Amino acid sequence: MGNCQDICKTFWCRPKNTNVRISLPAVCFVWQIVMIILFGVFVRYNPEADAHWPEFMQKHNITSNIENDFYYRYPSFQDVHVMIFVGFGFLMTFLKRYSFGGVGFNFLIAAFGVQWALLMQGWFHSLDPTDGTIKIGVESLINADFCVAGCLIAFGACLGKVSPVQLMVMTLFGITLYSVEEYIILNILNARDAGGSMVIHIFGAYYGLTISWILYRPNLHQSHRLQGSHYHTDVFAMIGTLFLWMYWPSFNSAIAYHGDGQHRAAINTYLSLTASVLTTFAVSSLSAKRGKLDMVHIQNATLAGGVAMGTAAEFMITPYGALIVGFCCGIISTFGYVVLTPFMEKYLKIQDTCGIHNLHAMPGLLGGVVGAITAAAASTSIYGQQGLLNTFGFVGELSNRSPGTQGGYQAAGICVALAFGIVGGILVGCILRLPIWADPADDNCFDDEVYWELPEDEESIPPILEYNNHMITKNPETCM
Repeated sequence: MGNCQDICKTFWCRPKNTNVRISLPAVCFVWQIVMIILFGVFVRYNPEADAHWPEFMQKHNITSNIENDFYYRYPSFQDVHVMIFVGFGFLMTFLKRYSFGGVGFNFLIAAFGVQWALLMQGWFHSLDPTDGTIKIGVESLINADFCVAGCLIAFGACLGKVSPVQLMVMTLFGITLYSVEEYIILNILNARDAGGSMVIHIFGAYYGLTISWILYRPNLHQSHRLQGSHYHTDVFAMIGTLFLWMYWPSFNSAIAYHGDGQHRAAINTYLSLTASVLTTFAVSSLSAKRGKLDMVHIQNATLAGGVAMGTAAEFMITPYGALIVGFCCGIISTFGYVVLTPFMEKYLKIQDTCGIHNLHAMPGLLGGVVGAITAAAASTSIYGQQGLLNTFGFVGELSNRSPGTQGGYQAAGICVALAFGIVGGILVGCILRLPIWADPADDNCFDDEVYWELPEDEESIPPILEYNNHMITKNPETCM
């Protein structure tokens, strides 16, 4: 018995080894080769991307190439793509010694995640029963980016505390879980969630928060010196914020119903975002005795309106309704950074590096609730008969579904996203706790030097003015 205990203690308590020279290349090479094989077996172009498109045009009486979905969806795809690789990447560069990790690891897991998402979502949504292949087009790329967004949100909760190998494992399982919950919410429940308040933000946030809870580091204070930001890192993070803010209307409208639905989604999202900016500035100023603004709030809470408008983006929520949603989100999200993030770390043992609970979890929940209420209140007098059918898909098997019933299914979608995020996060977190992933020691978290070759002039940084980060409160004047 004693020998068994010694072996277990040696396995679980051995010193951290952050050498990823074997594990990271092995994961990248093997998984990429597997992707090539799976794509070769399963993935084909859809009719609009295939060289037989001219024949398809003749068969379906299509008179112009402009009717190819590429010309309709590609601008939205480009906007969403910029959000994933530039917006999310630069938003995570706020830490003074983890900018390489923030933008670099974002690049890595997004590139892998897109490939795995095309396969997973293809098996659920676009599998051709006649030949067993997945037919992909430009809309498939947009949905794959959406899938990756959920994993990047989860990455934010664990930023600086996990190894790149752990991030790849987290992405592998995250994409899989996302694809299943998305299929349940959108295809089985037939809930509407064009901008992903439920499918993307609730799932991604609670998936990441639960993993962070499982991977709790009681001695993370040993990296306290690295948890802050510098003036220039906050400026870089603000670049990410601005890219996300500008392109969020495209994110929420990219796969909305052609025509009025997409048009309405862009308007509603834009208005909600503008309102969240003003209330974020207001609450940030109110939270300090001298009214000084906190850049952390401005980088993040200003985006909350876009998150909350995801589900109801294409609904007839009205322009002033969109402003109300953004108004509330700016308050809730900023309050979260001021009060809830320190509370969660101290009492709930959740170390949320980027504050995804405030930017994604709470606004996502609010967006799901707003979507359920708006759907339940829908009527032909508001939408018109055809508009109601187009917006909520009341055709075929759903032709007898009432708006009230639709509201109930929308609420059920929130529960499904929460369940997959929390339960999936527990399972994946337990896997990531195994001491085989080359994760950093507590005193080496938030430091690029662990996994990156740094320029010589960056090897040692003299003390300079430091700023707040997303996990600790720098300002003693903050009103609690």
